[in-house]
Amino acid sequence: QVQLVESGGGLVQAGGSLRLSCAASGSIVSINVMGWYRQAPGKQRELVATITSGGSTNYADSVKGRFTISRDNAKNTVSLQMNSLKPEDTAVYYCNEDALRGWGRDVHWGQGTQVTVSS
Repeated sequence: QVQLVESGGGLVQAGGSLRLSCAASGSIVSINVMGWYRQAPGKQRELVATITSGGSTNYADSVKGRFTISRDNAKNTVSLQMNSLKPEDTAVYYCNEDALRGWGRDVHWGQGTQVTVSS
């Protein structure tokens, strides 16, 4: 059974920090890209950050210098350290994987975790 289990969301004051984690499981051969996306009320889902199996990262301009994405290939996990949070970072954050499983390429989303930043 394929699963992406997220944890670490919550409520924090502006300027604070949170760390999101996501663990992938289910017949994984390899995971090429793991990433975080977010969706605020009334807005489209947008990329926050991605990281390849080789460690190459990509960030949205709005989070550069504040957020850091990392992964553990052996454990199939990805984390997002969020510092200097702003009210505009409030959104549901989704983990995403682009993986190779026994049956071929497979893309999945986590269930989402709420991040709320109060001013």
